[in-house]
Amino acid sequence: MDSQKRLALEEKVVAMLKTVFDPEIPVDIYNLGLVYKIDVSDDADLTVDMTMTAPSCPMADFIMEDCRQKLESIDGIKSVTLNLVFEPEWDKDMMSEEAKLELGFL
Repeated sequence: MDSQKRLALEEKVVAMLKTVFDPEIPVDIYNLGLVYKIDVSDDADLTVDMTMTAPSCPMADFIMEDCRQKLESIDGIKSVTLNLVFEPEWDKDMMSEEAKLELGFL
């Protein structure tokens, strides 16, 4: 896969991740800083490393399934692997400026 096609797919992945919300927080998971890695292989296999705001997040299963369904719907992506990781531990400094503003941290 050439770099332009990979970049286009990565942009679609980011756009799709921005449609996934923790039902308890009015900011998408991408701007919350919950997505640690997006990797599109030469074979169009997608791997995403992400976390939750807390290891005991009651909405983790819902959020992961929402991510999986939305990412699998992207044209050109062959397979999706979602890895739930807790290293490094998430904190509010990982949020985008937009998210901090929305949640009143600025």
